Amino acid sequence: MSGKTIFIIILTALLTAFLFLNSDEVAFNFIVVDGVFVSKLLVIGICVIIGFIIGFIVGRPKKTVSSYDNEIERNQPVSTKKELSDEDRDYIS
Repeated sequence: MSGKTIFIIILTALLTAFLFLNSDEVAFNFIVVDGVFVSKLLVIGICVIIGFIIGFIVGRPKKTVSSYDNEIERNQPVSTKKELSDEDRDYIS
């Protein structure tokens, strides 16, 4: 196993142990409702999941659209002479 895999397993085990050690109910004040009894396990678990989702959304690379090809084509000087001579065209055909 790689070091990254071992680190993820240990981190997951520590997080699971932390959640199960904090399973007692506490009074939790929501924005609308006051004094609702909710398990700490549920509150911490939801906060961890929301944190992972936000971290994933913020941390992923942005899609970049390159317009350099259009700029290169616009800035090319217009050639007035032919690219290939008639002899070259006959040879290729």
